[in-house]
Amino acid sequence: MSAVAPRSRLSLYLDLIRWNRPAGWLVLVWPTLAALWVAADGFPGWHLLAVFVAGTVLMRSAGCTINDIADRDFDRHVKRTTQRPITSGQLGVKEAALVGVVLTLVAFVLVLTTRWEAVAWSVPAVLFTILYPFTKRFFAMPQAFLGIAFNFGIVIAFAAVQGRVPATAWVLWLANLFLVLAYDTEYAMVDRDDDLKIGMKTSAITLGRFDVAAIMGFFVLCLGLTAWVLAPYGLGWPLWLGLGVAAAQVAWHFTLIKDRTREGCFTAFSKSHWIGAAIFAGVALGYLLR
Repeated sequence: MSAVAPRSRLSLYLDLIRWNRPAGWLVLVWPTLAALWVAADGFPGWHLLAVFVAGTVLMRSAGCTINDIADRDFDRHVKRTTQRPITSGQLGVKEAALVGVVLTLVAFVLVLTTRWEAVAWSVPAVLFTILYPFTKRFFAMPQAFLGIAFNFGIVIAFAAVQGRVPATAWVLWLANLFLVLAYDTEYAMVDRDDDLKIGMKTSAITLGRFDVAAIMGFFVLCLGLTAWVLAPYGLGWPLWLGLGVAAAQVAWHFTLIKDRTREGCFTAFSKSHWIGAAIFAGVALGYLLR
């Protein structure tokens, strides 16, 4: 029987940044684009669109790299993560760190093409991204910290367009913090048994038997805050249709997670980006038809 050929560096790098799992960056890009449209009062132009789509993909990829470096010892004990490039020994920590640094620098160069206010807000965004993996050691709800890190795209979008971060931006930021809490708790439910064994802290463990109820509450808060802050913008029926489609997906999520199976919870997480897509579609179409 022939030996398995070693994987190419490119293949390992793509695996490291989860290139084959676009759901991970789609959950970030839709809320960011919705904020960009609101900040610009419509289509923001191709330059900003390209900067924020590319920047979101790059920073999510860098975040995956940082996470895998920080969690490499824990990942050996979790069924889903044992074959990640660093954990399996196919990539060294220094090499993976270099990949993360390069991705972050490219994203930073992109934001340099916008306003200085956006550049300033990108600094704490990077810091929170670096710190997130380590919060799982001591913070009972690390998903909340993840939400802070993930939602800086909303803040940076307003800073890039308006040179300031108004109250609307912070309400959208809070709404999407609840969205992150919802879908990432679904994700944490997949690994709950393994995380309990290794002492990892997650929202799924902290919430215990109230996990499903809490997730539904997080979704409701997200949709409610989004509706409240965007209602004055006169986006008409497209906004309400988008929110309605998002609400229908939330109901579907309940059917997937109510029995707490690994398969159901992972499916819910992997499809959660469609909630943000529905909201963005409503916002973009509302501005187009306004």
